[in-house]
Amino acid sequence: MSLRGAAVRVGGRTLWSGVDLTVATGEFTAVLGPNGVGKSTLVKVLLGLLPAAAGEVRVLGGAPGAHNGAVGYLPQRRSFDACVRIRGVDVVRLGLDGDQWGIPVPGLGRAKRRAARERVAEVVELVGASGYAHRPIGQCSGGEQQRLLIAQALIRRPQILLLDEPLDSLDLPNQSAIAALLGRICHQEGVSVVMVAHDVNPILHHLDRVVYIAEGGALAGTPAEVITSETLTRLYRTPVEVLRTSGGRLVVVGQPEAPALHSDRHAGHGTGGGHAAGL
Repeated sequence: MSLRGAAVRVGGRTLWSGVDLTVATGEFTAVLGPNGVGKSTLVKVLLGLLPAAAGEVRVLGGAPGAHNGAVGYLPQRRSFDACVRIRGVDVVRLGLDGDQWGIPVPGLGRAKRRAARERVAEVVELVGASGYAHRPIGQCSGGEQQRLLIAQALIRRPQILLLDEPLDSLDLPNQSAIAALLGRICHQEGVSVVMVAHDVNPILHHLDRVVYIAEGGALAGTPAEVITSETLTRLYRTPVEVLRTSGGRLVVVGQPEAPALHSDRHAGHGTGGGHAAGL
């Protein structure tokens, strides 16, 4: 997919503009930035649900939405109540034929149904969910549910996988496990992954590219190019310092008047009157 000088307007307000980005086959890209700047809106533009206000956007060689059959999509995290009895494999199967209506004609389509069962088993194995996929999804943990939903998004063999905050509400071990799974799917299966995230740390070592959106603008490039004091200072138009802790975690420190860069759920705030947030 590619964006050239892309911009988007919502309610008469430009959320971001001048976005240039190319995502090649098998690349893992993260979309970062504070709340309310239009990260999820970028996913909507790629799906063709919202038109770009300027520039050019191409997905799989066509206009956004033209090839959505080859795009897997996982929206912001859904929670399943503990009383939900539908099995995990049935949730995965919905990604294959959940949009079809009607009662199957007896005796017809046996080969198709067998192929569907085999594909469900294959993708469940791919995400490492075989041990619990036949349990009611309401009885699965948050990390287990997320693996099954990723399997649902992958079942039609997409060339592109779009994920909107798939690590949200997961604990750190599950964040790391899901990040590793997505990195493996991306690099071994050749699927291009674009993922909206608040915290880059769980996925940092798997990333090929980053899009960092701030108020009205955006920067794209490798993590080493984008997540630096110089580039973020230029993007936010206020002094920003990027620090690396002894454990390798990235921390962004800005002036008190700077916008909140990230709402890190697992790190404390900075000292000295400035703002600190984990990336």
